[in-house]
Amino acid sequence: MKRNAVLENAAMKKQKTLSIPMDHPTFAGHFPGTPIVPGVVLLDEVMHAIVTDTGLPATDWQVNSVKFLSPLKPGESVIIEHEQSANGAIKFEVLCEGLEKNSRQIVVGNLVLKSKPLAKSSDSGI
Repeated sequence: MKRNAVLENAAMKKQKTLSIPMDHPTFAGHFPGTPIVPGVVLLDEVMHAIVTDTGLPATDWQVNSVKFLSPLKPGESVIIEHEQSANGAIKFEVLCEGLEKNSRQIVVGNLVLKSKPLAKSSDSGI
C-alpha cells in the first residue's frame, strides 16, 4: 500500500493520502468480478494514520462509531482526514480524491480513548 506523509492544514486536521493497489490480495474474495476495498482494510489504514500522528498504540483506542457510506474500488485514491477534539476523541473521514466539490465520502466515524482501570492499592490492611 502506498502511504504518504501526514500533512497538517490550517484547520488542524491531519491528512494522509492512500491508494490500495489493484493487486491487493483481499480483492480476490471481496468480491470476485466486482471487487471493493473491505471496510476492515480502510479502518486499519485510519488507525495507522492516527497511531502515527498521536504516538498512542492502537490498543488505547476504541471505535465509538463508524459508517460506511460508499464503496471504494481498486486503484481509487483516498484522503484520510482526522482531527482530535478537546476531549481527546478523534473524528475521521475517508474521502475519495477528486475536485473539492466532487469528493465522495467513503467512511466517517470517531474514536475515543479507552478508559484505563485504576491501579489497585497494595494496602494489605495491616
